[in-house]
Amino acid sequence: MKSTSLQNLAVHAEQYQKFETEQVMTWCGGCGNYGIQNALKRALTLEGLGAEDFIYCFDVGCSGNGSDKIHANTIHGLHGRVLPLASGVKVANHKLKVVAGAGDGATFSEGVGHLVHAVRNDYPVVFLHHDNQNYALTTGQASSLTPAGCKRSATPYGEAWGETINPLQMVLSLKPSWVGRSLSADTDHLTELLRAALRHEGFAFVEILQSCPTYNREMGNKWFLERVKDVSTIAGYDPTDIWAARRLAEMPYDEGIYTGVLYHNPQRENFLEVVPQREFGDSVLVDEVRHYDIGQEMAAMKP
Repeated sequence: MKSTSLQNLAVHAEQYQKFETEQVMTWCGGCGNYGIQNALKRALTLEGLGAEDFIYCFDVGCSGNGSDKIHANTIHGLHGRVLPLASGVKVANHKLKVVAGAGDGATFSEGVGHLVHAVRNDYPVVFLHHDNQNYALTTGQASSLTPAGCKRSATPYGEAWGETINPLQMVLSLKPSWVGRSLSADTDHLTELLRAALRHEGFAFVEILQSCPTYNREMGNKWFLERVKDVSTIAGYDPTDIWAARRLAEMPYDEGIYTGVLYHNPQRENFLEVVPQREFGDSVLVDEVRHYDIGQEMAAMKP
C-alpha cells in the first residue's frame, strides 16, 4: 500500500499535536506500540478527525497501556471484553467513530467469542489486533497465536500445546466485511491502512504484526521486514474475492506475509443498517442520557 498523502501531514501538524499528552511512554524500547499509536494519530489527522470525533476503547495488556498516551476520549474494558464495549458505544452514539484495540489473549483466547459476533454482526468499529504472538504484559507466556517451537517464559523449550490459531484465516471464515494487515515497523504503510479502515462503514479487522523485543525475540522487525510483501504486488489481485484472501492467509510466514487490504465486501450492510433502529424518533441512545430521580421508587421498597 503506497502512501499518497503523508506529505500532507506537515500541513496538519497542529492537529496532530493535539493528540499528544504529557504522559511518559512506558513501553519497552523498540515495542511496536510506539509505531501503532503514531500511525493511528497520523491516520486520524489525515482523515480530519479530532479528539471529539472518536472514542478509543482499550483492553487490558500492553496495548491498553496506551490509554493515557493519546489525548482523546478513551475507556478501558475488562480483559477480553473490549469488543462488546466498543460495539455498545457505537450503538449508543452513531455519530462517533469507534476504534478498539487488543492483543492476542484478549482477542483469540478470553475474548474470542466476542470477536466472532463482532465480525458476524458487522458492528461499525475499527478493531486493531496487536499481534505479537505472546502475553507480553504478564511476562511473555505463549498465546494461542505463538508458533510451535518458539520459546516463551512459561515454555522455555518451545513446547506447544494445541494447534496455533491462524487469526486471519479464522476471521475470514466468518465472512467479514473488511480485513487488512500491516506491520508496526512500517508506520507509513500502517497509517494508510488505518485510513482505509476508518473510512469503512462496517467492522474493520486490522491485524498488526507487532514487534515484542522483550519476549518475542524470534520474530522481530527485521524478521518481518524480510518477509512482508504488499498485496498490490500481486497482478490482478481482487480484494473482493474472499477465497483469494483466504489463500494468502493460509500461506506460511516463510513463503511471504502479504499486507494491505486483503478483503473488502462493499455490498454488505452493517449492523446499524440492517437492524431497525429506534423507529419512533431520530434521537440516539446517548441523547437520552440524563439523571432520573428514583427516590420515590426507593422509598416504596422500604418495609
